[in-house]
Amino acid sequence: MPNNVEMYLSRALAVGLLAALALWLVGTFVGWLVAQLFVDGPIIGVPLPDALSAAFAVVRLPLILLTTGLVFGAIGFAIGFGSLVSVPYFRASAREREINMLMSDSVSFMYALSVGGMNQLEIMRAMAKADDTYGEFAKEFQSIVLETEYFDTDYRTAVQNQAMETPSDELSQFLTDMLSILDSGGDMTDFLRDQKDKHMRTAKQQQETLLDTLELFGEMYMTLSLFPLLLIIILVIMSMMGEGGQEFLLFATVYGLIPLVGIGFLVLVSTVTQDEIGDGYLRPNSGEEFTVEEGIGVFNPGLVEEYTGERTVFDKIKRREGTHELMEILRAPHLFFRDHPLMVLVVTVPFTLLVLIGAVVTGNAPISLEGMQEQVVWGTFIWIYVPVYLNLLPLAIFHEWNVITRRRVLSNLSENLRKLASANDTGMTLLESIKTVADTSSGKLAQEFETMHAKVNYGTSLKDALREFNNKYHIPRLARTTKLIAEAQEASSQIQDVLSTAATASENQDDIERDRKSRTRMQVAIIIMTYLTLLAVMALLKVQFLDTMSGLSAAETSNGGDAVGGGDDFTGDIDPDMLSMLFFHAVTLQAIISSFIAGYIRNVDIISGVKFAVILSTIALVTWTIVEAISNGNGDAAMLLLVGTVGVSAGDLQTYVQQRIQAWWESQISTAKRVKS
Repeated sequence: MPNNVEMYLSRALAVGLLAALALWLVGTFVGWLVAQLFVDGPIIGVPLPDALSAAFAVVRLPLILLTTGLVFGAIGFAIGFGSLVSVPYFRASAREREINMLMSDSVSFMYALSVGGMNQLEIMRAMAKADDTYGEFAKEFQSIVLETEYFDTDYRTAVQNQAMETPSDELSQFLTDMLSILDSGGDMTDFLRDQKDKHMRTAKQQQETLLDTLELFGEMYMTLSLFPLLLIIILVIMSMMGEGGQEFLLFATVYGLIPLVGIGFLVLVSTVTQDEIGDGYLRPNSGEEFTVEEGIGVFNPGLVEEYTGERTVFDKIKRREGTHELMEILRAPHLFFRDHPLMVLVVTVPFTLLVLIGAVVTGNAPISLEGMQEQVVWGTFIWIYVPVYLNLLPLAIFHEWNVITRRRVLSNLSENLRKLASANDTGMTLLESIKTVADTSSGKLAQEFETMHAKVNYGTSLKDALREFNNKYHIPRLARTTKLIAEAQEASSQIQDVLSTAATASENQDDIERDRKSRTRMQVAIIIMTYLTLLAVMALLKVQFLDTMSGLSAAETSNGGDAVGGGDDFTGDIDPDMLSMLFFHAVTLQAIISSFIAGYIRNVDIISGVKFAVILSTIALVTWTIVEAISNGNGDAAMLLLVGTVGVSAGDLQTYVQQRIQAWWESQISTAKRVKS
């Protein structure tokens, strides 16, 4: 952070004092209100003698104002000062997490450079330049290199200083062990090989710990997600028993508690999951000429961007290039949205707003609570499902297409690296090995190898060809492998040991990915089955309980049930239309939230949950359409379809529930008649 300690703490103290002053004023006002509204006697609940009462009456208001002012002021100072002071700790913690995540790949990179013939100083400089791939780990070595170059410090002392300053205990231990090898004159290659194997094992153990934690979270979510359902049932029963004021709690549970539980669980999962570090792009070192094509070509024309403003011809080229990129998008919009899935929302969101405005203007969309209750399925379809289908469905399609396209290149990565190492070991150059593997292999990676060989033959350097290949897919894991090969091939064309190391690291990542896929599949299944259970219970509660109770109440009223004084006491506060709307909205919100949680657990990517959101919300829509058909009297065919949808056996369950409700209702009527007699 570009501040010295004294200046930073002075600023934190100033912010804390300002916050304390602001909350002191608020606390003084709150104390005055409390004194005026709630304090009648000398001390609430504590009698005092007359002499003390008179004295306390004088100091009561100043004492209350002083107390509340000091309490609020202390809270304000703690918030203002503590928030700024905690920032360095949070940043150091984030850097520590990133360094620990990249330890395995970074040590493999250093080992590969060592077996490629570099000495320890060259390895440190190469690692310091690899910050585009190895992030904070590389920045630790940048500190070592900069200290040796600008402060006239020998590299052993620089390594020792960085071992004490780094926020990562693992990196500190690694640097300390490396320093002992440097001082004793030991073999750096053997040391790095042992460290590589150690950190690969550590990465697998950390993955196992993470997956065990996710299993625990999956069981927690299964319980937490059912809590709103149980609360809704309790509130409905309380309303049936004549307890007033439950309508607000029902609305708060559906529209407040369900989203809060889902968002809170998503935040909890994000604190333990390990996402990909870096954006996957390889950038040139200082002094190298290479253009990294990031973003959208219309807004980032490429190389000409560096020369605009110097000559009018460059401004003209930029405009022409932007027009060309725009025409390419219009010719093949599906390919553009495949490469930039989120950009599809730029088209779908305005279109969705137009559709909703048209539905309101034409009167097809209910705009009041009463209208929504009268047309539960249609109103919810217009206001929730139309935006879901128009926005999330295209986003899901293009996102999955993008993921499949980019991930295809990783399917044979480990195998092709082994082939490259074998071909290079026979005496072929790296370029000849690439051509051999391209001719003898199939798949996306083999096609890219053939493209790289053609580019080099037409004058592109192999390093630039490797960068262009990597930046086309910009996958962090692929970037680390490509960076390793690109750096090693500059020192020698015989890099079979480097390629073997890259293959080993890739195979280790494959093992971790397979284990993660198999273990998280169970967590996703638990989340989906929990949601389907909730949907089935809500549907049966609506069909078998609420509708039956409403029918019995109507029948009792028509037979003179009011005369016994017991008819409306149990069902007078039930509004079936309102409860149907709340139940439907509850299962819809639960479908969307559960989907994003499942997608995040599966791929550590919240957008990957979009496909689950479309599927689960569609199941909820179909189920509630059938439920409403049953409630409106179209029961026979709809009940069969409902049974197939929620997976519950119909006949015995329906008969049993109806019999139990009828028996309970008759017992309540008889009890009421006895009480009246």
